Amino acid sequence: MPVKIFDAHCDVLCKLLLDPGLDFAHECSLLDVTLPKMLESGIGTQNFAIYLPEDLAGQFDLVLKSIELFHERILSNGQLRFIRTKDDLRLAAENKQIGALLSLEGVDALQGNMTYLRTLFYLGVRSVGITWNHANWAADGVMEPRKSGFTAKGLHLIRECNRLGLILDVSHLAEKGFWELHELSAKPYIASHSNAYTVRPHPRNLRDDQIAAIIRTGGVIGITFVPPFVHATEPVAMEKLLPHIDHICSLGGRRHLGLGSDFDGIKEWIVGLEHAGNYQRFVELLQKHYSEDDVEHLVYKNWNHFYTNHLPENE
Repeated sequence: MPVKIFDAHCDVLCKLLLDPGLDFAHECSLLDVTLPKMLESGIGTQNFAIYLPEDLAGQFDLVLKSIELFHERILSNGQLRFIRTKDDLRLAAENKQIGALLSLEGVDALQGNMTYLRTLFYLGVRSVGITWNHANWAADGVMEPRKSGFTAKGLHLIRECNRLGLILDVSHLAEKGFWELHELSAKPYIASHSNAYTVRPHPRNLRDDQIAAIIRTGGVIGITFVPPFVHATEPVAMEKLLPHIDHICSLGGRRHLGLGSDFDGIKEWIVGLEHAGNYQRFVELLQKHYSEDDVEHLVYKNWNHFYTNHLPENE
């Protein structure tokens, strides 16, 4: 029986938005995440990101279209359950359904309008990544040359997310903005798909003090499978993920570490982890290096515990 998986980040909704001919419900070689692959690999919960490419990023109607696709193409088969509350998460596990969370990656399309943010919360979005790689109206991303932090409207966004109960996600956020969010947020925050900068110096990875801050506040970091974030030289073997895990654990992160694949948001893959159907290969590797209890926490329980604590109470 496969070990249950909780993946905190994939971009399959973006692919479905850009190419309506792609088929999530059946096997499709052009998608890293499909229903058959999820069933094969034992995924218990999957976070589906709403991400728009930069040339479309300001279009709120496409965010709404992505949510429509989530219902029509992802949830319609009945084997996935939309996770909006603590009860939903519990019932999905009890009924052996795959839990499906919605997140927003980059707030560009909100255009500074908190009514749009509240609308997404009411539609079931449960976490918000502030930026993609570059700047938007709220803050700078990690690739923005000026390396600045939040705007006044962006700081208001943090407060409103806290008020609503939207989980804040610092993956892609510039370092100055990270520390501003850390100081302002009254609630734990996450890095859904980031690795350790000390192991692989890359702007998208987290420095040790950032990792320690996330751990200290009770957040979770999702180890990501983007090859350039894992190792400098390609091809990248699965074993190259282990130093990131070891390093974050050495900083106290054993119960603050999960998975955030970035499947369908990448154009190159770790050898052996080319799609979601291969997750159990990674589990087998982990079982050779860590205790069964630590493996189960890393691949499922740490994220599940966090969301159990921070999703809204039952509707």
